[in-house]
Amino acid sequence: MEDYSSKLKTRVVNRIEELPREDWEIVFPKALENYYFFKSLDESSFEQFKFFYILIYDNDVPVGATSCFIMDFPIDIAVSGFLKKPLGFIKKLLPRIFNLKALMCGLPMGEGRIGILKNPDMVMAAISQALEEIAKKQKAPLVIFKDFNNSYGDILGPLLKKGYSKIESFPSTDMKIDFASFDDYLKTLNQSSRDNLKRNLKKADKVKIELTVKNALEEEELSQAYGLYLETYNKQEMGFEKLPIEFFRNVARNMPEEARFFLWRIEGKPVAFAFCLVSGDYFIDYYLGFDYSVAYRYFLYFVRFRDLLKWCIEHGIARYEMGATTYEPKRRLDFNFIRLYFYVRLRNKLFNKFSSLVIHFMKPENFDPIFEHLDNRS
Repeated sequence: MEDYSSKLKTRVVNRIEELPREDWEIVFPKALENYYFFKSLDESSFEQFKFFYILIYDNDVPVGATSCFIMDFPIDIAVSGFLKKPLGFIKKLLPRIFNLKALMCGLPMGEGRIGILKNPDMVMAAISQALEEIAKKQKAPLVIFKDFNNSYGDILGPLLKKGYSKIESFPSTDMKIDFASFDDYLKTLNQSSRDNLKRNLKKADKVKIELTVKNALEEEELSQAYGLYLETYNKQEMGFEKLPIEFFRNVARNMPEEARFFLWRIEGKPVAFAFCLVSGDYFIDYYLGFDYSVAYRYFLYFVRFRDLLKWCIEHGIARYEMGATTYEPKRRLDFNFIRLYFYVRLRNKLFNKFSSLVIHFMKPENFDPIFEHLDNRS
């Protein structure tokens, strides 16, 4: 993939290390999902995804960059209610019937990002052309720009004239930390949420729960934490990405300053887990895991949140991002909801006319009824 015009050149690679780090960092937005995060993905044994990285040059100067990946996308991912049971029965007979091979611009986890330094129309056209060629080579009928926030509206808006449809995705969540203590935070909640949280934590505190925080886990600890992660992953109705254990090893090695592992124990036994990333005053609560034989009895979801929030306050964190899913508890804990969007196109022009059927299955309200009446998404 060489030419888009006489000026722009495109490089597409399968591993981030094939691109000069300084070129990528000049263009790609500053984020915790940085060059070394992508390196950690590449070094891990993901069965679900095949990664690609696109870098656009203007006269040998990097001007555009983004990541993308190939996966089998389950178009029934958000189906619930009366349709879920019959569709589940069909999937048992034909496991891949509702899967479409998709090229997705963005990340399996977190928000999508595109870096453009100048000439956004030309650079975006070059990126779109590169995506089209990747999709063609990989025989992917579906192209998706995944989980982009409102700040990308001007850049991605022209896609709507090229056959793409824009739909709301599952929102991310975050919290601005401008309180001096956990008690100060409690005062910001409405009385019902505050009383409920204090009651749950009081019950949890009847047992001694110990917390350790590390930049990397020893192998035995990692095995235990990964078991908790899998327990939670397997319990979810919608599990998008399944992390291999190697990812946690690799990210700890590649990002030792940013990686944080939180492990909660009762009588020495790990019962809850959190993998987080931190940089400056920004904290992402990325992955969790619970021992469900005790998780509900000791309200470990809320213990985990309390301890992470306390850690953030103690370390001067200003923004705590908690990601997607489990929206009702996050609403009661007073997290903000960040609108994210998919831009979707079926490459077959005839089938793309019927893309509204695919889009119907991908609406967030099909997954969680909270979206029907939620009005505090930013």
